[in-house]
Amino acid sequence: MTKLAANLTMLFTEVDFLDRFEHAARAGFRGVEFLFPYAYPAQDIAEKLDTWRLELVLHNLPAGDWAAGERGIACHPGRRAEFQDGVGQAIEYARALGVRQLNTLAGIVPGGVAPDAAHATLVENLQYAASHLKAEGIRLLVEPVNTFDIPGFFLHHTRQALDIIEQTGSSNLFLQYDIYHMQRMEGELTATIKANLPQIRHIQLADNPGRFEPGTGEINYRYLLGMLDEIGYDGWVGCEYKPRDGTLRGLGWMAEHGL
Repeated sequence: MTKLAANLTMLFTEVDFLDRFEHAARAGFRGVEFLFPYAYPAQDIAEKLDTWRLELVLHNLPAGDWAAGERGIACHPGRRAEFQDGVGQAIEYARALGVRQLNTLAGIVPGGVAPDAAHATLVENLQYAASHLKAEGIRLLVEPVNTFDIPGFFLHHTRQALDIIEQTGSSNLFLQYDIYHMQRMEGELTATIKANLPQIRHIQLADNPGRFEPGTGEINYRYLLGMLDEIGYDGWVGCEYKPRDGTLRGLGWMAEHGL
């Protein structure tokens, strides 16, 4: 049975962040995810998880100045020390929140940085993070992101991500597969998921176009979610979409899929 996690960065935004845990639980979710916890004391989030009996299934490593448009710094050659500090901060939060996997955003390639330098920096940073997280019993994920929404994002195809995972030589680095991003970049969703299931530890969803809830666009989610059950995917599926007409009204797709 598909395990759905509410992405609290994008869902239930009608209320303040710390109130979204209650709304997710009341809507029937047992798992949650979000981009970043770092603006809040870990204890405040932990109390919400405990009160509403929710599992935090994922959040990201620090990703630079998000408000200024940065979308990760793992491929930035001049910011290795900042990235490493972020790994330490993420581990502190992960310990407090009981999360067992963290995602890395590669980032937009800085102006003047050659692709080879960005690639080498990303591999080095992933090796560092994967090693330190492994010592804590935490998996590291890395996510390709489409370059229509985020022009210049370095990691943007499944094969590219898998090659980088192999180059790190780490047994603690896996793929986060976002259906929306990969539909935009490459299609072949079913074939890609089936071929790479052992490397995939987290899946996220949204329909295309618009990044709205399933059923609003071209992706056959009834088929895809059934396929995940058939092939034995036992991880979480994060609902990382923009509700088109309010979060609760947009949850009707779950009942339509028998979830």
